[in-house]
Amino acid sequence: MDKEQINLDENKEKEDLIDEDENVKKSKKEMKKEHKLHEQIIELENVNAKLACEVEHWKNKYYEAYADMDNLRKVMEKDHQQMVKYRGQGFLEALLPVFDNFYMCFKFKPEDPTLAAYCRGFEMIYNQMVASLENEGVKEVLPEIGAKFNHEYMQAVDIVDGEEDDIVVKVANKGYYLKDRLVRPAMVVVSKKPQPKVEESTNEDELEKEKLN
Repeated sequence: MDKEQINLDENKEKEDLIDEDENVKKSKKEMKKEHKLHEQIIELENVNAKLACEVEHWKNKYYEAYADMDNLRKVMEKDHQQMVKYRGQGFLEALLPVFDNFYMCFKFKPEDPTLAAYCRGFEMIYNQMVASLENEGVKEVLPEIGAKFNHEYMQAVDIVDGEEDDIVVKVANKGYYLKDRLVRPAMVVVSKKPQPKVEESTNEDELEKEKLN
């Protein structure tokens, strides 16, 4: 009995050692597994952080592109509005020499009745043209004689002597606005006060000194 008991105890000890060894192996495996999982978690967190940075980067790029497109759209809309608003500027500029000729002709009043009748007919045609252009936003600029020169809508083409400076004494050609844009300023002649002549005083003593020198 004692021998059998001893064998049983030894077997039990062996089994306990085997169980303990297996538990140690299992513990090591679990630790390796946990360590591996921890490394995978860290790797995934790094990947997630990198992806988050990329998402933020491309989100900012999207907002920048959207803002650029919105600004471009606004610029194009403004350009289109300007083009529509001033679409008749080229046509008006082409007509300016015609209007200038009319204005110069109407300054002369013929005494002959037949010529006067022709002039009235041309004036009617001219007024009809002006009325049609006014409907499109064209406005004439005709400064009054004696008005103060204004560089915003006038251009001086000549200067003559006068009692005051910068007074309009003659209108050479009318100016024209297309809506709020100045297509051409009015061509005017302005006055300028003449400079007093400086009389040269001759001093005999100074002349003698110059001769001696």
